[in-house]
Amino acid sequence: MSIYESRLQADEEHIKERIATMGKAVQVAIASSVSCLLNGDRAGSYELILGDLPINRESRAIDALCHAFVARHLPSAGHLRFVSSVMRLNTALERVGDYAVTICREAVQLEQQVPKSLTSQLTALSEEACEILEAAMNAFLQGDEALASASKKRAANLSSDYDEIFRALSDEQVSRPMKELFALMSVFTKLERVSDQAKNICEDAMFAASGRTKPPKQYRVHFVDARNTTFGPLAVAIAKKVRPESGIYSTSGFAPGESLSPEMIEVAETMGVALNGLKPEALVTDVGALADHHVIVGLEPNVGTHIPEVPFQTVYLEWTLPALAEGGNLQDNLQAVARDLSAKISDLMLLMRGEEHI
Repeated sequence: MSIYESRLQADEEHIKERIATMGKAVQVAIASSVSCLLNGDRAGSYELILGDLPINRESRAIDALCHAFVARHLPSAGHLRFVSSVMRLNTALERVGDYAVTICREAVQLEQQVPKSLTSQLTALSEEACEILEAAMNAFLQGDEALASASKKRAANLSSDYDEIFRALSDEQVSRPMKELFALMSVFTKLERVSDQAKNICEDAMFAASGRTKPPKQYRVHFVDARNTTFGPLAVAIAKKVRPESGIYSTSGFAPGESLSPEMIEVAETMGVALNGLKPEALVTDVGALADHHVIVGLEPNVGTHIPEVPFQTVYLEWTLPALAEGGNLQDNLQAVARDLSAKISDLMLLMRGEEHI
């Protein structure tokens, strides 16, 4: 090994050791902040708040080391992927440290102990988030793509528990001041964000190991109308034609009919869009089922009144489509609706995915 290669490897190992130490520090900070919250330990919370200052200094030092590494070695290929990943990972860990500070600041403001009904959820969420963060760090340090992929899936599954926690907090609103409910919600949010940062670290681990980048996200879009015989199926068919790679599309109605509208079928055939066995489906209003959709689009007025609760991480939109004039040519009207849907769907997916992935 040449002197240059030896120096480059030594500098990489030094950066890796520093980022590993920082990763352990923020894991301890998160676990300790939750412990202080549950035990009503204000003194410990204040110590942890001050303890974030060395973490911030270390973050800046690692950032400086990375810039010096680039200037000294002009890295390429795997070495460049390594240092660029460390810089992103460094930012993620610094934010996790900030989440621990926020939990501590909320803890010292609470006048009552955390209710027993939330303690088990809070403890489980904290432990799981810390385990995922540790696994993500190990995946990066070991260059283990399989571990990174598995940890990323765990992080995604953890986020799905958030609606249940939100409902549990809502049940507490009778017995606790609103200020404290918001404080507890903030704590749960920060723990969820720990898993989000762990997911980002997993993606950096995969990129550093193989150069593989995160694929563009596919968004699940659900169209809702009344009878689900015309607008919803037409929207799905158009979406699959104009933006097939951008999303996963589905539809339902709150008072579904028996079969698709013949006029809509003819318009779809004229436009060259495939219905592919679509049929009227009933709207499922269970929050867990609705939470599978990133976006729910109401295609008729007041669709939202038939959705009792929009999940926390789901966006609800209501589109105004061209009116079907009475006595007019229905097929002409539906063609106008189809053109409007095509434009609206294209704009929506452009907003969510960006021009480079459309």
